[in-house]
Amino acid sequence: MTTGPLADLRILDLTQALAGPFCTMLLADLGADVIKVEPPKGDMTRGMPPFPEDRTGCDYGGYFASINRNKRSIVLDLKTEPDRDVFLRLAERADAVAENARVGVMDRLGIGYERLRERNPRLVYAAIRGFGDPRTGVSPYAEWPAFDVVAQCMGGVVGTTGSEGSTGVPSGPSVGDLFPGTLAALGIVSAVHAARGSGRGQFLDVAMYDALVALCEAAVYNYSYNGRVLGPRGTGHPALCPFDVFPTRDGAAAIAAPTENHWKLLCAAMGEPWLATDPRYDNNLKRVAAAAGVRQIISAWTRRHTKREVVATLAGKVPVGPVNTAADIFADPHARARGMLVEVEQPGRNAPVVLPGPPIKLTATPAAIYRRPPRLGEHTDEVLAEAGIARRGQA
Repeated sequence: MTTGPLADLRILDLTQALAGPFCTMLLADLGADVIKVEPPKGDMTRGMPPFPEDRTGCDYGGYFASINRNKRSIVLDLKTEPDRDVFLRLAERADAVAENARVGVMDRLGIGYERLRERNPRLVYAAIRGFGDPRTGVSPYAEWPAFDVVAQCMGGVVGTTGSEGSTGVPSGPSVGDLFPGTLAALGIVSAVHAARGSGRGQFLDVAMYDALVALCEAAVYNYSYNGRVLGPRGTGHPALCPFDVFPTRDGAAAIAAPTENHWKLLCAAMGEPWLATDPRYDNNLKRVAAAAGVRQIISAWTRRHTKREVVATLAGKVPVGPVNTAADIFADPHARARGMLVEVEQPGRNAPVVLPGPPIKLTATPAAIYRRPPRLGEHTDEVLAEAGIARRGQA
């Protein structure tokens, strides 16, 4: 059963790839009825690995499964008039529509915001695009296609990530997709809230470029205040010290002790209590100025220990954490205790797959994974019947 607080929302999901499906997945985890409208060939990610053993019984792999759980799938060919009519009828009963096509695609199909608003004035229409939609601000790049790595580069992530002195590297997670998707989910909930009060829906969009600029807020204010261009910072922090990843005998661990109390506790744990009052290091600004020396001192201690030993010494006193692999996360009792590793059934003769659980924890109306990812078109008849459409294009 759906238990989340958004159980009274119905979302028509026209999105594909990552940013849009992640957005609607967040809403579905929180209880929204998300109807994934797919073209006859399905979402492009259905064919992306890793795949389950029984591919005949399951028409998707891990990429699709991870971001499309809790959704119902219907197939509509929106290039045909009968299926467009079906979509328009479904939009009359929806709270929101989400899409992440390039500028103008939905308008040319005859299902853009203005057309849908005629059928449902309360409808919220959300778009995720590389550089935004002209309805909210005309970008010189509006017609450009975009992917995660482009947004990461243009928005500032790559330019501030990687080894010091390098030209930068992309973030491991696809934050150029995931963060815009997260913001779009918040935008949809906010706009639906407003529509229920006013009776009027609205258009909203999140540009991937814009979202990454917001994420790189430190780069913006540093340049604004004093013209400082933040480059790749390695594993340290430009304004806090120590706030870094340190080598251990078997890997690495993060240690963050920028406050005077944490610095004192760290020095004592390293067996060097005198460092806490050393005039070279006795406040955060001095330590930032002498960051290379501070790193050398701490690294000399961490290299003598395993990451487990470092964590055990500092745990509960100084912010500390090991650099985890996926195997480490699976073995960590925190992930299981917090419901962040959830077994989800797969269709066909396949074993369950483990997916990340919902990170938003609510006590009265909990988010959950309550439905496995759908096979292509699995719920077409069900959804059309609910809307009183016996066959496509016919009442």
